Amino acid sequence: MAKESHLRSILKTFSWRVVATLITMLVAFFFTGNTKVALEIGFLDTLIKLFAYYGHERAWLKLPEKKDPDPEYEI
Repeated sequence: MAKESHLRSILKTFSWRVVATLITMLVAFFFTGNTKVALEIGFLDTLIKLFAYYGHERAWLKLPEKKDPDPEYEI
């Protein structure tokens, strides 16, 4: 499997965020019928999730890494 460049990963991250935000906006519009509210919900959702993801990543850094002392197999 080929390694992926940082730029490609960044572009994929942004493209996914656009897709996810559009989905949120469409669902919000479906339930509210209001374009302005749907856009506000989409923006707020993205903002909240950016900070939540950052917090999630930082929390994972606090967990100790478990080393497997006896792997099931060796190559």
